[in-house]
Amino acid sequence: MMRAVNPATGELIREYPEHDEREVAARLAQAEAAFASWSRFDFTERARHLNSVADLLRDSAADFARLMTEEMGKPIAASESEIDKCAWVCDFYAEHAAGFLAAETVATDAAKSLVRYDPLGPVLAIMPWNFPFWQFFRFAAPALMAGNVAVLKHASNVPGSALAIEAAFREAGFPDGVMTTLLVSSERVKRLIGQPAIRAVTLTGSDRAGMEVAAEAGRCLKKAVLELGGSDPFIVLADVDAAEAARQAARARVINSGQSCIAAKRFIVEDEIAERFEDEFVRAMAGLKVGDPMARDSEVGPLAREDLLEALDDQVRRSVESGAQLRTGGERLPRQGWFYAPTVLTGVEPGMAAFDEETFGPVAAVTRARDAAHAVELANRSQFGLGASVWTSDAARGESLAAEIDSGNVFVNGIVKSDPRLPFGGVKRSGYGRELSAVGIREFVNIKTVWIK
Repeated sequence: MMRAVNPATGELIREYPEHDEREVAARLAQAEAAFASWSRFDFTERARHLNSVADLLRDSAADFARLMTEEMGKPIAASESEIDKCAWVCDFYAEHAAGFLAAETVATDAAKSLVRYDPLGPVLAIMPWNFPFWQFFRFAAPALMAGNVAVLKHASNVPGSALAIEAAFREAGFPDGVMTTLLVSSERVKRLIGQPAIRAVTLTGSDRAGMEVAAEAGRCLKKAVLELGGSDPFIVLADVDAAEAARQAARARVINSGQSCIAAKRFIVEDEIAERFEDEFVRAMAGLKVGDPMARDSEVGPLAREDLLEALDDQVRRSVESGAQLRTGGERLPRQGWFYAPTVLTGVEPGMAAFDEETFGPVAAVTRARDAAHAVELANRSQFGLGASVWTSDAARGESLAAEIDSGNVFVNGIVKSDPRLPFGGVKRSGYGRELSAVGIREFVNIKTVWIK
């Protein structure tokens, strides 16, 4: 049984029975049958369907946003923005997929030779709870436009969102089986990957989950794309305004109440302005309004589950025991629900939990650097490599430093975000493969050479 629990109150919303093996088999068979026809739809017809689901998302944005906020606790304004972004990615691929996947003629010794981009089949999407709609649509829009069909295994604490997504595709007129939800536990994923109907797999989740999925996909010789955790560095050079950098830093840290793989987590600041930055950063974080995620003035909501709150608090305590200074926060708030105070740790060094591990919640770790070169060295001293940002008054210098940072995304004077027009993904323990842009849509296709005499 899957349980949706409101993290702002700790109260049960609803229980959902898992799909048994017979139901899973029937849904996979339907997905296979749907692929046989959907893969033959032309781009114009696929685009018409995807535009329809985009329209439905916008029309029902308030209902979908409320559902997300109730199930995982993100502030309601953020939930509404998430739905809008899902509609955007649908419209983006409806418009551009045909061009991204157009056959390419190559001059060879043949009378004609070309490269085709053909769909693979049903793709298993293992998705997390922190962006219940966006993470799926980020995968699904390009995958469906390429002619694949999607099989969603969502996180067990957002089953209502999973079923709402399936219902949206059905209401938008998609053929049965083009988008299928499986309500199954994580323990059953290994068996799912091995099913003959599944041709490839994508996961957004932790590095530990990524290793397990990659191992099983490798054993079955199936393509996998992994978007895993991050411990994103936020590098602040001495030539910027410390107060403004601190305000941006606070915004970057509490994206989705700090529960985002690309939220800034390690704040690496040149010595020259470190003290001013730290004072302003503490003031900005302490001033954030923590409250009911349904209230529009709340800037930070609860953590999604109590065990996540306990794990975050443990990371803070271990960091302080290792010598970090607690400047603000560092405790569970005395109220109903799973709320944690926005927290700033200074004096954080490699070897401390807040530096070495991914912190998933409103906890910021500040580390001082001697100079820009030392800042980059500290940024790269991480097992993760998803996103990074550099803050400097010299954009050219920022671009130069970006080339030296080990991550899949580097933003200069901006907060890291995903954008349908740009590739998204990481290196090291942040995974492999890319989503979004022309690059992402080619992850789940058969890149086929055709040679004609």
